Amino acid sequence: MKKYFSAISLKIFLKRHSYIGRVRGFTLIELLVVIAIIGILATLITANFIGVRQRARDTSRKSDVRQIQSALELYKSDIGTYPNGFSNKSVTNTSTCVNASRVAFTYNSVNYMTKVPCDPLSSASYNGGNYFYTSATGATYTLAACLENSNDGDTDSTATSPGATSGSCSSGKYYVLTNP
Repeated sequence: MKKYFSAISLKIFLKRHSYIGRVRGFTLIELLVVIAIIGILATLITANFIGVRQRARDTSRKSDVRQIQSALELYKSDIGTYPNGFSNKSVTNTSTCVNASRVAFTYNSVNYMTKVPCDPLSSASYNGGNYFYTSATGATYTLAACLENSNDGDTDSTATSPGATSGSCSSGKYYVLTNP
């Protein structure tokens, strides 16, 4: 036969094990610690996200400069020399990148690049949004872009300015290519 609690023993049991009347929750110190940890994590994630965006724009700049280099090499194979210069010694006209439209790199109706790229930050960046290009004699050239990430470890990165018509490189780091 099963033994049942009496009404009095049931009341005593419930009174001893009941959570009624007890206040459960977090202390102020525990809440402040959790809030501080969340704040620190949010700061680290945000700072890392900004760095990722800078590295992505730098990768885009390097890719653009390599594409321009390929077009210059095609030009040289057809003409025999590199172009002596573009408008304002920039690969594109300064007003072109300011207006966010891009021009083609053509010569004698041969199209070497359909649209010459501008810097991902457009006119707010180094050299008015244009990649820097110079070729004094047509035998050699220098092609450069300003990098945002000053810790870039690329072998073609340098702290030496190739020169520019406007602006300055905030990181002091340039991606410079010369004729191969």
